[in-house]
Amino acid sequence: MNVEVLAERAIAGDEDSFITLIEGMQERIYRMAFSYVRNKDEALEIVQETVYKAYISIHKLQQPQYFATWLTRIAVNCALDHIRKSQKIIYMEKEPEGSYVPGQKEEIIDLHEALDGLDEKSRMVIVMRYFEDLPLKDIAEILEQPLSSVKSVLYRGLEKLKINLEESEHLG
Repeated sequence: MNVEVLAERAIAGDEDSFITLIEGMQERIYRMAFSYVRNKDEALEIVQETVYKAYISIHKLQQPQYFATWLTRIAVNCALDHIRKSQKIIYMEKEPEGSYVPGQKEEIIDLHEALDGLDEKSRMVIVMRYFEDLPLKDIAEILEQPLSSVKSVLYRGLEKLKINLEESEHLG
């Protein structure tokens, strides 16, 4: 069954349709949440909060074809709310034993530190574009911004990211 039909049914109050839609999106929501907080438990909390908020407000969704965009926007807002509320140090996820590749872990840490050096909007756009592989058009809809603004934020953010990475390379 297609997403739009399921969304229409969910809006009308069909819980099974809502569950099916969420099951299809839960991994994407988790990855997005994890990219913001870099902690499994906190990412799961964000997913749970996202699903709860979506469930109690599904009846407000006016265009069923935008279910994925609507849910992603809720997830991003939940992640940002979580970060604002916790205001604590973000720890890197521990790597399993034996998975160390020389230089890889350091590069990942450098990338995350460089991302943390960006403003919230730039970091958000870069994460959605390159970590979640969302098209720029979808990012513009999620952020409720014109496509040209999203492109500008992305390119400025990438330039800042490049500078931050080069600085960390020179220091290290």
